[in-house]
Amino acid sequence: MTRIRASSRRAWLVAGAALVTSLTLADPAAAQRELVVAEPVHSLGYLPMYVAMHNGYFADEGLELQVMTTKGGGAHTNAVLTKQAFAFIGGPEHNAFAKAKGAELRAVVNVVNRGNVYLVAKDGLELPEDDYGAFLSGKTIATGYFGGTPNSITRYLMHTWELEPGRDVTLLETSTPAILAAVRAGRAEVGVISEPMLTQGVEEGIWDEPFYNVPAELGPYTYSTINVRLESIEEEPEVVEGFVRGIIRGLEYTYDDPEGAVAIAKKEFPAMPERDLMATIERSYADELWSPDGVILPEAWDTGSTVVRSVEILEKDVAFDEIIDMQFVEGVVATLGN
Repeated sequence: MTRIRASSRRAWLVAGAALVTSLTLADPAAAQRELVVAEPVHSLGYLPMYVAMHNGYFADEGLELQVMTTKGGGAHTNAVLTKQAFAFIGGPEHNAFAKAKGAELRAVVNVVNRGNVYLVAKDGLELPEDDYGAFLSGKTIATGYFGGTPNSITRYLMHTWELEPGRDVTLLETSTPAILAAVRAGRAEVGVISEPMLTQGVEEGIWDEPFYNVPAELGPYTYSTINVRLESIEEEPEVVEGFVRGIIRGLEYTYDDPEGAVAIAKKEFPAMPERDLMATIERSYADELWSPDGVILPEAWDTGSTVVRSVEILEKDVAFDEIIDMQFVEGVVATLGN
C-alpha cells in the first residue's frame, strides 16, 4: 500500500471533516449518533482514541462517542456481541475466538501496533544476556489474567524458550497493580508489565529497566485494534467509515503534536501523577507503540496469530480477511491519493 504524505492526509481529513460539519449545520435535525466503545482497561495505550474524542473528530462525523471500561479477559468482546457496545478496542484474536463460536467480528482500524508489555526482574537478580530460558527456569512470573493479550504473550515467550508453565516456571496470573505488589513482596521474581507501573517499579527499586522489550523484539503486532460486528459493516458502513476516519485523525495528531497529545492525556487522566504519565507517553513514542496510519499489516496479524496458536489459545488458523477488514482505511488512503 502506498504511504500518503502526512500533509496531504491532513488536508483531506480536514476537508472531509469540514464537509460533514457543514452538512450537519445545514440540517439542524441531524442528530449525533451515539456509539459506545468497550475497553478492557482505561489506558494511555489508547491515547489516540481519547485524542480523537477531545478534539471533536468523532463529532465532526456526526458521532458521539462514549467509552465503557469493562473487567475480565473477554468482557469487552462480549459487550459488542451482546450489542451493549458498537466496538471494542483489543486484540483481533478475540474476533477469532468469537468466530470459532459462530460470531462474526472484524477489526477495522489499528491503534496499538506493538505488544505493549515488558519483562522486568526483581532488583538484585543477574540479568540474562540472551539465554532467557535458563534465566527464567524455576522462577515465578507475575502476568495478567488468562485470556488477556499480556498473558498470551507471556505464554508464547515461555513456549519459545522451551519452558512449560507449571513445570519449569510458575505463572502468577493477576491484575496489573498486583504484579508490582507481587514482585515487591517476593512472591514473584519476574513481572510482565507496562507503563506506568514499569517506571514506578524502577523508581521504587523493585526492578531495573526491562530485560526483554516486547515492542522491539516482536515488531508489528495486532495488539489493540478497533473491532465491530460484521453486521455493522454491512448495515451501517457510513458510521463505521466515520468512526475509522476519527481514529486516523487521532493517530495523526498524536504523532504530529506530542505536546497537544500530552495536554489531552492530562485531561483524560487527571489523577495520574505527571511523572507516571510522562514516563508512559515517552516510552510509547520511543517504542513506536501506536500505528501511524491505522493500517493493519498482514505480518502484524501473523505475529498475533502465532502467539495465540503456539500456546493453543486459538485452536486453528484464522485468515487475515476472516477477522480483519481494511476497506475503510484503504478507502481513506485511496481518496487521499487522488
